[in-house]
Amino acid sequence: MFSNKVVLITGASSGIGAATAVRFASESAKLALTGRNLENLQVTAQKCQEKNNLKPLIIKANLDLDGDVKYIIDITIKTYERLDVLINNAGIFFVSNPEDANMEVYDKIFSTNVRSIYLLTSLAIPYLTQSKGVVVNVSSLAGLRPFSQFIPYSMSKAALDHFTRCLALHLAPKQVRVNSINPGLVPTDIFRRAGIPDADVELIFEKSKESHLLGRAGTVEETAEVILFLASEKSSFVTGETLIMDGGCHLNTTAL
Repeated sequence: MFSNKVVLITGASSGIGAATAVRFASESAKLALTGRNLENLQVTAQKCQEKNNLKPLIIKANLDLDGDVKYIIDITIKTYERLDVLINNAGIFFVSNPEDANMEVYDKIFSTNVRSIYLLTSLAIPYLTQSKGVVVNVSSLAGLRPFSQFIPYSMSKAALDHFTRCLALHLAPKQVRVNSINPGLVPTDIFRRAGIPDADVELIFEKSKESHLLGRAGTVEETAEVILFLASEKSSFVTGETLIMDGGCHLNTTAL
């Protein structure tokens, strides 16, 4: 399905990004994988290579640094000479609310979850235009439904969703499609990296059995399948979409 196509995935060192990389590798994609943790990126790359015998391009980079963002695009094009799919997966999460007035956390969230994606995508547009490519943004249910416990994070994902719609409108004449996937709870390290104790993380996912109507959280593999769909020709007439994948959580008004 993706033979000879170049797929750039951010946040590929763990979680949804790593699972997505492996899934695309199984479809013979040529991969450019970026993240901050080089050791984890190498683990992901090895799993990908076992799928298709193609060695992914590994790019250790910090998306909060403009120079690193430019380098990601430059080295990808230098290596593969094209770009067909951009998957903006990297993101961070912190519990922060207006009473905290923690503007450092607020700025950090928006720098990673919005600003870096805007810049990376902008730099990728000329190459995606040439290939009539696809952008898939990994957002969150929090971008479409209000959650009072993590307002800055929810705001950042709402901004990402509207960027998806605006960019889809802008790039449609160039035959470049842009969509978002909006997962509910999916077991990754995002909560632990935010400093939330393991016991609290376990409680969050235990509660997902009630908040998600299908009685469980999602998986990284399920998320990767939806990302693959949005990037593939199977969704060739889909653009500007924010596709909810949350086991019915958005229908459960008691969970909001």
